[in-house]
Amino acid sequence: MSVATTDLVFDADRAWVLNSSVALRPEPFGALLYHFGTRKLSFLKNLTVVEVVQSLPQHASATDALAAAGIADSDRPLYLNALAALAASGMIVQPS
Repeated sequence: MSVATTDLVFDADRAWVLNSSVALRPEPFGALLYHFGTRKLSFLKNLTVVEVVQSLPQHASATDALAAAGIADSDRPLYLNALAALAASGMIVQPS
């Protein structure tokens, strides 16, 4: 499934990883993401989203990561939108 963002189409059927310029710091509410290149700070307020983002490198696609996290098909659009927003801000990228 693809989700359109402003300049990018997030393709959930492709592999994604946390940008190497991004640090993820777990917090009781979820996590903080800090991009050292853009100095952008993002808050992940959903522990399942944090789990999915951390597991992305172990999966062939974002869709596989959602399935491994036990995300129901009916809930996937919510998580795909969250991942699309992270891709649009450069927090997650396709591996090179």
